[in-house]
Amino acid sequence: MLRSMTGYGSAEGQCEGIEYAIEVRSVNNRYLKVAIKAPDAWNSAESDVEKLIRSRITRGTVYLAIRMRLPHDKAACRVNLPVVSAYLDQLRELEVEANPTLRIDLGTLLQLPGATEVPELTDLCEQTRDGLFTLIEQALERMVEMRDREGLALAAELRKNCEEVSRATGAVEKRAPQVVQGYHDRLRERVAELTRAASLNLDAEILAREVAVFAERCDVEEELARLKAHVEHFLAAMEGPDAAGRKLEFIAQEMLREANTIASKGNDAEIARIVVEMKTAIDRIKEQVQNVE
Repeated sequence: MLRSMTGYGSAEGQCEGIEYAIEVRSVNNRYLKVAIKAPDAWNSAESDVEKLIRSRITRGTVYLAIRMRLPHDKAACRVNLPVVSAYLDQLRELEVEANPTLRIDLGTLLQLPGATEVPELTDLCEQTRDGLFTLIEQALERMVEMRDREGLALAAELRKNCEEVSRATGAVEKRAPQVVQGYHDRLRERVAELTRAASLNLDAEILAREVAVFAERCDVEEELARLKAHVEHFLAAMEGPDAAGRKLEFIAQEMLREANTIASKGNDAEIARIVVEMKTAIDRIKEQVQNVE
């Protein structure tokens, strides 16, 4: 089943009093690229988060953001009492010696280096690790579901355009023999006019040989056979269990190559018109597969 490369998923939850919010989205990319934005406390877990993403996604640029909100009692910075006491001892000496009216501002004091410490979150993060990864899996699952839904719509459009290519292939296949017969008739009439005017007799074998050369030059049977095989291969790859985006891109390019060859060898205005329609459908296919995982 086809899967789109664009999607979005989110999940929220609370673990040990910590509120987590996960957002994950993906866009097109020829390969798989993962970008993770997480609080500093979770930097050590980024490799495991990326490994989890890579187990679910094979292609596209994936952006995952982790937001955490600590409860008030755990978010508050801690006052480093020994450091603050050392600052106070030094300030009291200044108060006595320099200015007896000097007053100490507690807010300014707490801004001095080392006066406060950011709460240590390592233990708390370890306690909530399983809960966080459960939320990440939920967000990834919702994004994958969205990619699957878009993939169904993509598959319908791709099948429609493959049918258009097949229809055009059948029309060229039906028209091609008429091109050779028309050339034979026109050449025979022209030769007859020239021979009558010049009172000459032209060997029928020479005429047949000229028609055979033309038929060989404008023969597109091999290209039509390959094009039909490419369409069959394309549809089969779409139904496969594996991610087929890059394979479909290659097959679509081969379709266009065969269509171009048919156009150059056709030697017929009607075939040229049909090939234009064929190439239009193939161009739509090439554009659509850019969004297939």
